[in-house]
Amino acid sequence: MNAPDPVALARLHAACFTTPRPWSAEEIAQLAGDDASFLLHRPEGFLLGRQILDEAEILTLAVDPAARRQGTGRALVAAFLSEARRRGAATALLEVAADNGPAIALYEASGFRRSGRRPGYYRTPEGLRKDAEIMSIALG
Repeated sequence: MNAPDPVALARLHAACFTTPRPWSAEEIAQLAGDDASFLLHRPEGFLLGRQILDEAEILTLAVDPAARRQGTGRALVAAFLSEARRRGAATALLEVAADNGPAIALYEASGFRRSGRRPGYYRTPEGLRKDAEIMSIALG
């Protein structure tokens, strides 16, 4: 499968997020080009992960709003967990807006558990602050 265009990924990211703010094509390209990062993609979505030492992190997961609830997110999270294990990660974590119930349900269905909270972590376009849930999973 050919590597996706960062501009197309940024468009998809913008269709999915206002909080946290959408990432630019330059930010996506920079992260995807980092040796510690890995990009998993399908036509309807992508996941950008990173591994540092024995810890893997989901940096972002974006699924086209028109293609949600069809298994894309679950497949990308499963691929992330598989890649993290292949790379030798012992744990994986992520942050998700505390009010993003569908994403939290997806992560919990994939085995992640809530392990902490970051009050006021995200800023909305209106300048309000939102909490983030920290979720983690043991990969051993």
